[in-house]
Amino acid sequence: MDVLERNSRIIEKQMIYQMEESLAIGKRLIDKELDAGILNFIVKPILKTFYQYWSDHDARVGIIQQINITLECGKILIKNDRSKENFDNVIEEHFPEYLKGDQTSRQCKKSHRNYKRLKDITKQMFISQVQETILFLKVEKDITTYEDLCRAALETKEKAHEALARQLDYHEKAIQIVAEDPAILSIPTGKKIIVKVLQKGFIETKKGIIDNLNLYYN
Repeated sequence: MDVLERNSRIIEKQMIYQMEESLAIGKRLIDKELDAGILNFIVKPILKTFYQYWSDHDARVGIIQQINITLECGKILIKNDRSKENFDNVIEEHFPEYLKGDQTSRQCKKSHRNYKRLKDITKQMFISQVQETILFLKVEKDITTYEDLCRAALETKEKAHEALARQLDYHEKAIQIVAEDPAILSIPTGKKIIVKVLQKGFIETKKGIIDNLNLYYN
């Protein structure tokens, strides 16, 4: 197996692990919010069913789609020309499919006045992810774990935190757009609860990722 394929598999495994962790956090938070709230017996099962189906089916499919597209873009650019022109062309070609897998976008109304802002942030997130994926994919050192790969691609804790901060900032901005006007969500009921879960889930996920990153560089 060449290093490109080795690194791709390590990245994919880690991203899927993080996805499962985030979905588990979301499920726990939605259950907690619904159990503690004053919603009636009709609304609670609707929201629970929606979230359960979303996490078990829609979310996994979409996130894995995004992971695969990002990795594919990174491989294309490493194997070919990495000029700005070619980078931009690859982004433009693959972003529509990436957007289809985006979970915030999938649950929002395309006709809403804030949807373009959400789409623009998602594109910037995609660009940043492809740029960082290239750094990880081109590592040639003898490594076997994601921790090794992370340290080889981003040699200092400061660089790793800078890269992570960029990604977290995009996620936070996307959630903030939804929080500003929950009417952008296309779900039929419980919009405020979903927003609250998104916000709390982001905070908890962010802490877990930062804690893991600090362990990598100890």
